[in-house]
Amino acid sequence: MRGALLVAGTHSDAGKSLVTAGLCRWLAREGVSVAPFKAQNMALNSVVAKGGFEIGRAQAMQAAAARVEPEVAMNPILIKPSGERRSQVIVMGRPYASVSAASYQELKDELRPIVAAALADLRARYDVVICEGAGSPAEINLRPADLTNMGLARAANLPVILVGDIDRGGVFASLLGTLVALEPADQRHIAGFVINKFRGDHAILAPGVEQITMLTGRPTFGVLPYVEDLGIDAEDSLAIQSPCPDVEGATGTLDVAVVRLRWMSNFTDLDALAREPGVRVRFTRSPVDVARADLVVLPGTKATVEDLARLRTDGLDIALAARAAAGDPILGICGGYQLLGETIVDEVESGAGAVAALGVLPMTTTFAADKVLRTVAGHSRLLGSAVGGYEIRHGRPAVHGGAPLITDAGGAAEGCVVAGTLGTSWHGLLEHDDARRALLAWVAARRGLPFVPAPAVSFTAERERQLDALGDLVEQHLDTDRLRTLIERGAPTDLPDLLLEHAPC
Repeated sequence: MRGALLVAGTHSDAGKSLVTAGLCRWLAREGVSVAPFKAQNMALNSVVAKGGFEIGRAQAMQAAAARVEPEVAMNPILIKPSGERRSQVIVMGRPYASVSAASYQELKDELRPIVAAALADLRARYDVVICEGAGSPAEINLRPADLTNMGLARAANLPVILVGDIDRGGVFASLLGTLVALEPADQRHIAGFVINKFRGDHAILAPGVEQITMLTGRPTFGVLPYVEDLGIDAEDSLAIQSPCPDVEGATGTLDVAVVRLRWMSNFTDLDALAREPGVRVRFTRSPVDVARADLVVLPGTKATVEDLARLRTDGLDIALAARAAAGDPILGICGGYQLLGETIVDEVESGAGAVAALGVLPMTTTFAADKVLRTVAGHSRLLGSAVGGYEIRHGRPAVHGGAPLITDAGGAAEGCVVAGTLGTSWHGLLEHDDARRALLAWVAARRGLPFVPAPAVSFTAERERQLDALGDLVEQHLDTDRLRTLIERGAPTDLPDLLLEHAPC
């Protein structure tokens, strides 16, 4: 099998990322060499891929589904919002520009050949490439300069399946409306539909499926059931949930409050913690929650100074200071670590210069124009285990007190510990099973709680189980024979055009 396919959606969070991952796992299990691709991703969740390049975390998850190593060609353009009107543009894994929404449109002509080259490179090295669109292809105001939906489909001659989320209601109107809003040349790439998150009676749904085929001349390739707690990496905070798995194996419970920052990034750092039996993880902006939780986590942020101001506006600075003074556990990760320091000097993201931070940890962070992008490994004496992860940051923390949380592989100190407050620049730390359980045991000891972590939870094994579940959904509920034909042969040439009829004024 050789070919490619684009998975588009009627709107953001319709299920494009999960369908793409499910297709990758299905094909990988069939022995097909497959890679994911997203031309342009807007997300604050990212990882460091092979070679020290930054890509969206969803593409790294899809690469894991495909059983291949994530690489920068899988996500050539990553847009990271860094304030209300500005975004950082990452091109081929490196910072490229800081832009407004309007000025980004002006960049697209120079980015288009980069996207084309990345996709061509993957198609030359893999049998199949499963591409993911962004937002909706029916955003008609953006269509002339589109890089990742129908613009990509036409440039690379890709067949497209359109995913709609029935759980939100109006799925048939969304599918039909999306198709009709496209110009005929774009419509001819839309080969059919997938209905996602169905939890009703198939007999009641069937007439609608028949009618959408009759109205559009396009089949529905399948109906995916609603599945709770898939636990797959989300692209943005719209998809945040607070799972607390109902699994036996832990003694007692722990309450973890994650401060929900406005420009929160890499909140997927908490996924592994949320999978632990007996651990309740919730996102909050309540000072009361911060005061009473067993562990408070300050996650990463792409707008550190702006989020610092919002913490103060909401009174969270006072709640965090009181918690630190009491010695109750706090964990700051990357931007959250920087917030806990004494001073932030930022002439890069906000241009604010020197700003007083929360003053909990003895540290000054100075922002540099170049970004640290690397995978890391070391050992934590506090946690008594090997640790590892990756770094994605402009900030350069300089610690002048406390104790290091980690000693890296080169013997350098990383992070800071003062009483019950821990800080680190390393993302992915909690995905290491021994380190995560040691942290939970340390939190329980400081809080005087009888909680004992379950010993058998493997985050890696759990992630594989989740990816296999996505592959199972594709195999069991989609017409894989028709999908194979679509990938190999492209969209049928006899698909009808649907035209809007305008009533006379």
